[in-house]
Amino acid sequence: MTVIVGLVHDGRVLLGGDSAGVAGYDLTIRNDPKVFASGPYVLGFTSSFRMGQLLRWSLQPPAPPEFSELERFMCTTWVDAIRDCLKTGGWARKDNEQETGGKFLVGVHGRLFVVESDYQVGEPTDGYAAVGCGEDFALGALYATAAVSDPEERVRLALAAAERHSAGVRGPYRLAWSDTT
Repeated sequence: MTVIVGLVHDGRVLLGGDSAGVAGYDLTIRNDPKVFASGPYVLGFTSSFRMGQLLRWSLQPPAPPEFSELERFMCTTWVDAIRDCLKTGGWARKDNEQETGGKFLVGVHGRLFVVESDYQVGEPTDGYAAVGCGEDFALGALYATAAVSDPEERVRLALAAAERHSAGVRGPYRLAWSDTT
């Protein structure tokens, strides 16, 4: 249970995340962040804190290519590095010969990508995305705040909307920016 919000702004990507750790009816407010920078990347995860720990501490992210080759890179080289990291860390699953991981957002070179649990990579045309149980509330807030010029305020409003309407989302909120392009 989580909400991770991503927003493209002025050639950078801002991610925001909540702090809830939820198991059934149990809620723990966690100190370890769900959003973080790693070199030129910024990542925000849902699914499992273990997956997030592997992405934050074990992943050796490959250097991204130029902007024009970025989509191909994310769908191949990047995903291969993620798969290797999650397999080595014991997180990836295999069922009927299909591997699955977890869901997360990644920003690099001013572009925002959603990595699904089947390792497909998508890039939203709206310049924003959200994942987790608060996703729909956050997306509605991002849409409704399009006229808000401060990106951090916009992300915080989306996180607050998700917290207000989802039992699996709690502050404090953490924000992380990608490196400049």
